[in-house]
Amino acid sequence: MKRLEGKSALITGSARGIGRAFAEAYVREGATVAIADVNIERAKQTAAEIGAAAYAVELDVTRQESIDAAIAATVERAGGLDILVNNAALFDLAPIVEITRESYERLFSINVAGTLFTLQAAAKQMITQGRGGKIINMASQAGRRGEALVAVYCATKAAVISLTQSAGLDLIKHRINVNAIAPGVVEGEHWEGVDALFAKYENRPLGEKKRLVGEAVPYGRMGTAEDLTGMAIFLASSESDYVVAQTYNVDGGNWMS
Repeated sequence: MKRLEGKSALITGSARGIGRAFAEAYVREGATVAIADVNIERAKQTAAEIGAAAYAVELDVTRQESIDAAIAATVERAGGLDILVNNAALFDLAPIVEITRESYERLFSINVAGTLFTLQAAAKQMITQGRGGKIINMASQAGRRGEALVAVYCATKAAVISLTQSAGLDLIKHRINVNAIAPGVVEGEHWEGVDALFAKYENRPLGEKKRLVGEAVPYGRMGTAEDLTGMAIFLASSESDYVVAQTYNVDGGNWMS
């Protein structure tokens, strides 16, 4: 039997990258998946490519009305909501003396407030349904420590880890399991922008930072979105019913905790 047979999932920021890989994996395991993304046209394209079990939902996690509408659309389409993956996030970096309020507020609005209030809306729906649920937040190895150039992003992901703990302890009485995944460095189109920022502030040639961080992973390479899907399926399935408020490192050995 498929591990997510008959389940309804919503994955934020899933038109591409890690979110898309999770959506594909969930569909393979029998779930119906809402491809929830601020870029609705790309979400529609992704859903069409995945197949009939996937459908697009417009979602801007910085707007409460958009969050509520996305949850309502998922319930209307799939008959309920069993799994939420808070994947939508933004990255930026700068030395401490160059951090702008605009960058700070944008990152916290999406990475922290977006995670909290999407989690809240999903939890309310799951409580109303009365059959429990699974909520998976995307943290990062960056949330485990500070980095000289990445203060704000690191702080947002540390907040996600903390929110996962608090929400997990509060919601388990409703049989809603809240846990998180902390990836390391993951290959993908976003790394072009990350690499360019490091090149600017560390005076490196383009591509060098990406090569160096990949070589530094004990496993021997950067991760891929597919490397994370096993944990995402486990935390969404009944196999993780006794797992509460945890953040799992899936990073090739970069961080041990």
